[in-house]
Amino acid sequence: MEANTIGKGRLEAFSDGVIAIIVTIMVLELKIPHEGTLEALTKLGPTFLSYMLSFLVVAIMWINHHHMIHAFKRVTGSLLWLNMNLLFWMSLIPFVTGWMGEHSGSPLPVAIYGLDLTLFACLPPTAWRTDLPVHQRCWNDLLP
Repeated sequence: MEANTIGKGRLEAFSDGVIAIIVTIMVLELKIPHEGTLEALTKLGPTFLSYMLSFLVVAIMWINHHHMIHAFKRVTGSLLWLNMNLLFWMSLIPFVTGWMGEHSGSPLPVAIYGLDLTLFACLPPTAWRTDLPVHQRCWNDLLP
């Protein structure tokens, strides 16, 4: 390994830590009902459904991230920045999840939630495809 590069393990560990924090923040946003009634629990329905959806999305992205990291032979500066781009959009999930859950039925929180999911799901693969012709030799060295 070159002196100025980091290993895949370090990149994966950092990303796993960020994703663990994201899930922790999301679950901490679930408020315990003040009353021990079914009615109080059902009032949390939209918030809980938002949490479930976001947890599923984060889980899918974590699994995809694992496969993506293992597809590369080494970590480059471009890969680090693309990874940070992915983690940035993922880090907004607790905020947009909470906002959407608190204001279920309001179009703006739902639209912003959808925009965030779109950006963190679509931008990195688009960037990798766009970057491929420019750095073909570099990408050939990275991929098995």
